[in-house]
Amino acid sequence: MYMKIHSQDGSTILALCDREHLGKVFREGELCLDLKTYSSFYKGELVTDKDARHALIDADSLNLVGKRSIALAEKLGLVSKADVRKIGGVPHVQVYRIRI
Repeated sequence: MYMKIHSQDGSTILALCDREHLGKVFREGELCLDLKTYSSFYKGELVTDKDARHALIDADSLNLVGKRSIALAEKLGLVSKADVRKIGGVPHVQVYRIRI
């Protein structure tokens, strides 16, 4: 998986994408998941599940693409299957945490 952590105004956004999807465009009706134009948002370093696990737990927001990435977040209790949307057959989910 590719993982990139974006920091802004004291919060972190974790982008995690299964390796095989990066550089492709997926469409379904009006929806478009463009991992070609926006590949730089996801393409950080290649990581293992163990590396991604710690980052998923610590991040303020999550942007996840692909079965493996989402399965890991599900295993950690961060998302449920009901949260996931498929675009062109590829699962995608965004999670926003509000911390007070």
